[in-house]
Amino acid sequence: MTDKIPKKAAIAAGAIGSAAIAAALLYANRRKKMADEPQQLPPIPSGEKPETD
Repeated sequence: MTDKIPKKAAIAAGAIGSAAIAAALLYANRRKKMADEPQQLPPIPSGEKPETD
């Protein structure tokens, strides 16, 4: 009976670890894709040049 508990824990830990790695890869790929896209600034509403200091 005690032999089955460590095996089940190892299987569960492996499944959780695999899911964590998959989630990290998906997150990293998404951030990379967002960083590659050029970002446009919104148009100036009044048509005047913005003042800078």
